[in-house]
Amino acid sequence: MSYKNFPMVPRVIFGRGSFNQLNEILAPKRLSRNAPFIFLIDDVFKNNSWLTSRIQLSYNDRIIFISANEEPKTSQVDKLVEDIIVTSKEHPSGIIGIGGGTLLDLAKAVSIMLTNKGDAKDYQGWDLVKNAAVYHVGIPTISGTGAEVSRTTVLTGPDKKLGINSDYTPFDQVILDSELTKDVPKNQWFYTGMDCFIHCIESLTGTYLNAFSESYGKMALNLCKEVFLEDNHSNIESQEKLMMASWHGGMSIAYSQVGVAHAMSYGLSYLLGTKHGIGNCIVFNQLEEFYPEGVKLFKQMKAKHNITLPKRVCADLNDDDFNTMINIALGLEPLWENALGNNWKKIMTPKKLKELYKKM
Repeated sequence: MSYKNFPMVPRVIFGRGSFNQLNEILAPKRLSRNAPFIFLIDDVFKNNSWLTSRIQLSYNDRIIFISANEEPKTSQVDKLVEDIIVTSKEHPSGIIGIGGGTLLDLAKAVSIMLTNKGDAKDYQGWDLVKNAAVYHVGIPTISGTGAEVSRTTVLTGPDKKLGINSDYTPFDQVILDSELTKDVPKNQWFYTGMDCFIHCIESLTGTYLNAFSESYGKMALNLCKEVFLEDNHSNIESQEKLMMASWHGGMSIAYSQVGVAHAMSYGLSYLLGTKHGIGNCIVFNQLEEFYPEGVKLFKQMKAKHNITLPKRVCADLNDDDFNTMINIALGLEPLWENALGNNWKKIMTPKKLKELYKKM
């Protein structure tokens, strides 16, 4: 039997205030005066000198502020890569992503596409990347997606929503500083945290489960329960717990897979542009049949934090719209196989999927 030989993030620094060590970490990685560091930063920090003043720009280093209001697209990656190539005298020394899952995924994708020919859409899939990426650093400012640790970068392309899954995708360095998450709005904190919770439920109940993914998944799930059922979301300890839950949740799916909620939320996201975290919540809320215990816990957490999910998001869709979502979702075969086993096609028919979408 052949086992997967997964890469892990080789270097990680954890601790409140550890962001202050960024310049010290980057200095030895500079290739030359003409090889800039490019900082891709969530534009919520545009007027936030508390964060940006701590980044020392030298030579031709650049900060590019990017809105995270929409899910990252392959076309967006291609434009960023072209912009960086045109404005840089030499290949960048590194790409640093600072933000949530959208910014981290963009940083991973840009670092790959700077060394691989063609368009980002050509690499949506598993193990299509040929050349090692440019040095890249991930600094999450919200916790839950697991993007800081995963070997995928989820992108919406012209034909599908699918990650660039490769051994070259994971970051070379991650900085986990929970202080950067202190101003996250409550709803966003909940939706992104639930992405982590749902990772755990899908991993721990899936057919791909093994001792590796189970150990990380259980740790992340216990932390999620503490954060969302016991703690106050604004306290420091809770922020640190959720940051570690995100990391362990990401690790738990590295050696297994996600399931029904993620497959269906990809369909919502592709058609309606629904953000990943909230999309997962809208879908998971209707999945008692597949995850009875998980959905029960989810509803307790939702009630505790007074979260109201959008309703009737699929109410005005026509048959073509439903078919688009169904095709996107059913195209993610490993997710269904993990969730429902080898005979998943007999269980999750297009008709069944349409009925589920209509509930949302």
